[in-house]
Amino acid sequence: MDPFLFQIYRILVPKPVRTRILKKNLRRDILGYLSGLPDNELNAEQKEVLEYLQSNPVTVFPYPFSSDYRSEAVEVMRDPEKKMYYVIQDGKRLYFRRGWTRKRIQRAFCDLSREQDPLSPHRYLSPDFIIDKNDVVADIGAAEGNFSLSVIEKVKKICLIEYDPRWIKALEATFAPWKDKVEIINKYIAGYDDERHITVDSLIKIRNDITFLKIDVDGNEQKVLDGATSLLSGNRGMRIAICTYHKGNDEKEITELLERNRFTVKPSHGYMIHYYDKKLAVPYLRRGLIRAERDF
Repeated sequence: MDPFLFQIYRILVPKPVRTRILKKNLRRDILGYLSGLPDNELNAEQKEVLEYLQSNPVTVFPYPFSSDYRSEAVEVMRDPEKKMYYVIQDGKRLYFRRGWTRKRIQRAFCDLSREQDPLSPHRYLSPDFIIDKNDVVADIGAAEGNFSLSVIEKVKKICLIEYDPRWIKALEATFAPWKDKVEIINKYIAGYDDERHITVDSLIKIRNDITFLKIDVDGNEQKVLDGATSLLSGNRGMRIAICTYHKGNDEKEITELLERNRFTVKPSHGYMIHYYDKKLAVPYLRRGLIRAERDF
């Protein structure tokens, strides 16, 4: 579309309508692409997505479990002392940053829960990729802290790395009951060190006992690994769960990088349709994350 006409389109057509049109057109394109492939070129997971889309609209997680989560079912409560909203996750309080409405929190927690469903391609852990009482976790891109909250009672210690200062008070409130085993670092994880940035290599020098990296940083995953050259090239044992759905080439490039450095790499089961990415194109389906392990 002509850029000028596109701007007029954005002004005249409300965002919810534009999103419905986008998803309708994307569903047509994905169905056309997958249906056009020879049957022997489709793997079982692609066939599963194809079957789902034949009778359902496009969604980030093209699987039946996606509809199990409804935002209106999420109960949001207010802590009068902290003056913050929270929800209950696994019997524990998960606080949200100030300024968010109840409805926004409902939607957010619904999405977070869907992401970590046992059948989700975005789930960080799996039955054969777990953490235990001896692990020290670096939660890189902690945001709400839902992942760390889900494992806080199972691990030795957690380092929460979150650059957005608006999340820090919420993280402090969420992890107050475990403040003796949680450290919050308000910095970007990047490929260099300065006042606002820190590399993985520098983090590990500070916390030499880290055994598990969870990396979910909205498309900057490769930049995080740029600052992990010493870790990658060394002999240190490590497990890494790193998102690969934000960019089309991330799964291939990050897998190759980790395998070159003697990690055993396995993708999560299934695919995501990251329709928020304007560059989404053939083959449309992306792995949610990869799980990598190098023996200790």
